[in-house]
Amino acid sequence: MSCLKVTLTRSPIGYEEAQKRTVRALGLSRMHKTVVRPDNPQVRGMVTAVSHLVEVEVVDGECARPVRKRRRSARSGG
Repeated sequence: MSCLKVTLTRSPIGYEEAQKRTVRALGLSRMHKTVVRPDNPQVRGMVTAVSHLVEVEVVDGECARPVRKRRRSARSGG
């Protein structure tokens, strides 16, 4: 399965709020950060929407599994 290596090369400051949200949804939080995402139509569409802000490289091989945050258990009051 192929993956996309996406790097934020330009700041989304000054662009529409929807584009800022798309950058965050891709997992890009700061300049020059790189993430690996699966190559599927949803990610391709997100990359196309912010193509002026990111660089994309196709990578063959296994994609990193998404990391799930663990839920904290509810604390019982004292």
